[in-house]
Amino acid sequence: MNGRVIGGRYELSTVIGQGGMGQVWTAYDGRLDRRVAVKLLRPATMTGPATAAEELRRRFVRECRVTAQVDHPGLVTVHDAGSDGDDLYLVMQYVDGADLADHLAEHDPYPWEWAVSVAAQLCAVLAAVHAVPIVHRDLKPRNVMVRSDGTVTVLDLGVASVLDTDTTRLTHTGSPIGSPAYMAPEQAMGGAVGPFTDLYALGVLLHELLSGNVPFAGSTALGVLHRHLYEPPLPVRQLRPEVPEALEALVLRLLSKDPQHRPSGAHEVYEALLPMLPARGAPAGPLDPTRPFLRPHAPWPDRASAPPPPPPVAPPVARPDVAATVDEVKRLLGEGSLTRAVDLLGSILPAAAAEHGEHSPVVRILRKQYATTLMDDGQYRRALPELRRLAEDRAHEAGPADPQTLQFRYEAAQCLEQLGETAAALTEYRALLPFLEHGADQARFFDIRRRIGNLLLSMGDHTAAHQQLQALLYDTERAYGPYHALPTDLRRSLARQQQMGRFA
Repeated sequence: MNGRVIGGRYELSTVIGQGGMGQVWTAYDGRLDRRVAVKLLRPATMTGPATAAEELRRRFVRECRVTAQVDHPGLVTVHDAGSDGDDLYLVMQYVDGADLADHLAEHDPYPWEWAVSVAAQLCAVLAAVHAVPIVHRDLKPRNVMVRSDGTVTVLDLGVASVLDTDTTRLTHTGSPIGSPAYMAPEQAMGGAVGPFTDLYALGVLLHELLSGNVPFAGSTALGVLHRHLYEPPLPVRQLRPEVPEALEALVLRLLSKDPQHRPSGAHEVYEALLPMLPARGAPAGPLDPTRPFLRPHAPWPDRASAPPPPPPVAPPVARPDVAATVDEVKRLLGEGSLTRAVDLLGSILPAAAAEHGEHSPVVRILRKQYATTLMDDGQYRRALPELRRLAEDRAHEAGPADPQTLQFRYEAAQCLEQLGETAAALTEYRALLPFLEHGADQARFFDIRRRIGNLLLSMGDHTAAHQQLQALLYDTERAYGPYHALPTDLRRSLARQQQMGRFA
């Protein structure tokens, strides 16, 4: 495959990483004359329903677009994405340095000041990622690069999201995705994931940097996941007494089995690390992760630097013409340019309300399209208030049991789930169930019950989750038969939970 040209411009050179789903190559971008990294994913290697590979292909570029919304220097830049033959490809910035796993292997024991500096930089990245919101799902040393100037870059954001999300379900429903050694208990059980899942992985990574080993290891993936669920981690000061007590306490909080006992977010973890960051001295040399704190904003070692040119100033946008803008939005949506469509819809709504009235059919249609496009573009934080407003207006007009009212509320609950607001999402889903129990939309009724079970798992209420999923299995078998995909997946999920010993 060496020499193969991807997407008409990226010539593959050397394999620098390989996994079950594909490979990572160094490549040459012939159009811009630069070296890049190309990740090739092979949908054909996926197991599961025959439609899963096509679904992966359909959603791949959209998921890459969502991850590209994160603007942070600690996150690898995505240049391009698409398909080439049977492969999907993701073109990324080539990061020169060492991955954190190799960095750890070359420095034994790893200085605890280095571990704190790496974790603090990762907190900054995770805070930006979770604000979108995206959950990395597979944070581990192999997905973290330490560059020559000591800065840390996170790789593979969005790849786990493409392979298994609560909305796309591209693997067997409920099956965990990620690396077992870094997998949070709720992720291992097939429950809903959120920012708290990445914080657990950060705790595993910190424990590994400080002790030299992950807290839970084993000969089989199932054995490792069982230990995540049941065994307490060994406090790192028992292995390295020089580690500060506050750092040990933080690692233990991050590794809490119950997500609600972990820190509230990456910001809180950073604040806990801040007093332990180095404040003076000289870097030990290249690849020293304390360097960004010892010499902030200093030039790279042995490299001249110049300030970047100022960004171009966009011309002012004239007051939009409603009819013309609607036509342009339709064109953009047809091309898949969701972000540009979102911007246009957001700009046209005030003008349309002024021209036609806030409660006019035109404005309602535009607002509905705006909310739908925001969700399709992964902008759940912006979509949520629009959906709540639509639900309230529709309920006032047609009643709380109206199908469109329920649809808006269901989509708002999905936003809450994606934003990691687990308790609020659970409350909203439960409030919807009485309206759907005897309705025609049986699939929606079953979907919400499944989501409730997964949210209960993620909150650590395993008994209630088991009862919820067991009752759902019984009802779906009666409705669809025992061999339908949904009861089959439910049986698989329940069997895995029983294998792990969570339920008797």
